[in-house]
Amino acid sequence: MKRLIAVAATLLVLQNTIAQQPATPDKIYGQLFTDVQSAKIFPDGKTFVDCTPKRKVMDIMYDYGLAKGPNFDLKKFVEDNFNLPAAPPAFNYIMKEPEAANHIKNLWGNLKREADKNIDGSSLLPLPNAYIVPGGRFREIYYWDSYFTMLGLKESGETVMIENMIKNFAYLVDKYGHIPNGNRTYYLSRSQPPFFSLMVDLLAGIKGNAVYSTYLPQLEKEYNYWMDKTAATQHVVKMPDGSILNRYYDRDDVPRQESYQKDVEVIEKVVEELAMRIRMSSPEALKKVLDDKRSAMSRHLRSGAESGWDFSSRWFADEQTMATIQTTDIVPVDLNCLLYNLEMVIAKAKTLNKDKTGSKDFTAKATKRKAAILKYCWNAKANFFCDYNIAIKTINNNITAAGFFPLFIKIASAAQAKAVTATGAKYLFKPGGVVTTTNNTGQQWDAPNGWAPLQWVTISGLNNYNQTVWAKELAKRWIALNDRVYAATGKMMEKYNVEDMTKEAGGGEYPSQDGFGWSNGVYLALKAYIAK
Repeated sequence: MKRLIAVAATLLVLQNTIAQQPATPDKIYGQLFTDVQSAKIFPDGKTFVDCTPKRKVMDIMYDYGLAKGPNFDLKKFVEDNFNLPAAPPAFNYIMKEPEAANHIKNLWGNLKREADKNIDGSSLLPLPNAYIVPGGRFREIYYWDSYFTMLGLKESGETVMIENMIKNFAYLVDKYGHIPNGNRTYYLSRSQPPFFSLMVDLLAGIKGNAVYSTYLPQLEKEYNYWMDKTAATQHVVKMPDGSILNRYYDRDDVPRQESYQKDVEVIEKVVEELAMRIRMSSPEALKKVLDDKRSAMSRHLRSGAESGWDFSSRWFADEQTMATIQTTDIVPVDLNCLLYNLEMVIAKAKTLNKDKTGSKDFTAKATKRKAAILKYCWNAKANFFCDYNIAIKTINNNITAAGFFPLFIKIASAAQAKAVTATGAKYLFKPGGVVTTTNNTGQQWDAPNGWAPLQWVTISGLNNYNQTVWAKELAKRWIALNDRVYAATGKMMEKYNVEDMTKEAGGGEYPSQDGFGWSNGVYLALKAYIAK
């Protein structure tokens, strides 16, 4: 009876959301979703939320409500009623292509997806143009990944694909008010590092300044989203002196649908420990405290996913354990650098449109943001750019590769750039490239891992300030590591171990993936950089 009631409630939600924003898998499938994810019938929590129904959703849910008995096989029910995501194609072409660069250029076709068709009950948000996916379990387009993928598409002469992907992001902004984490319903509650303005810069460098005018409406909508003008988000942070900066903030406060059981386990462990520490006379008051903790933890986890660094000691109060995650308390230096660039690109587009007032307004916004970043994110003691903790009103001391974003966006002084280079050389520059942080926690966005986007940001930033010796050296180290792994495996990986190049990168919520969009893009771009 309880299952029938739960399924009936799900059907009501489904009917009420047809004309609204696309429903997420937990809303569509209700108790079935919870049961499948809690039972871990698939090793990867993303599998079920990427399934498509074989028949009408309401019929599936009705039959599930009637299913009963000790011999009920949940996995068989799912397999009978859903199409499971196709296994990723094998990308090992080492016998055909000894050179990684040629392998990558041949790989674009395998990573390409044509314009989508709408499927009832699917979590996929259909896109009108072709696009490139990262590969492996990542079957959809991802926001910040795509900029780094585009770097390689440019080197491969794939301008049409670059433009198609930018058109898709513009479509998402127009339809949903922002660019989601990826084109899935369960990603709509958040975005990712805002690289859209850099994508427009990239395309304008190929096709000319008219590109800025073409995408100005979407650039402004993107900006309005991050400034909390168009969605129920709280990205905007008022700093102690009244200036405005931003943070990552997912608007939902429930476990991530694609990582449901992992989130539940982390959250419930924290809640259990909290319940043992506090004493309250009222059960209702205790329940509220524990439920508030569940919501806060869920939002911190989700906001960590919005950062793209999911997960990292960068977001942990103790710099070691997930239980202390505090993402929404952090004002990230990289996010604010990207928003500075967005403001400057909007100002440029308005200048090109002969909108002097609008250009002056956004230039002023950018100038204020730059001053705030330099005030709150420059750690004079560490000689590095760090994040700021708004909860305790102090700058963090952890050294991470995010500290190179002010060089990448060109807002650091020459003296700061020199100091950042020296600090990076001391703590972050490793035999295989740039390590993500100095902490080895088992999280994938920590030591000993290095990631393609952070290599590009760091190397480009160093190059911007004439730190070319280190820029070239790090590019060579990263390429050599990629070549070494490719020679041994025939694969381009999502992430790499930059400290011990004989070992694979690890950590995270899933096995290391190959394909791989942004690694391919940065590899080709760095090869071109070294060749100059």
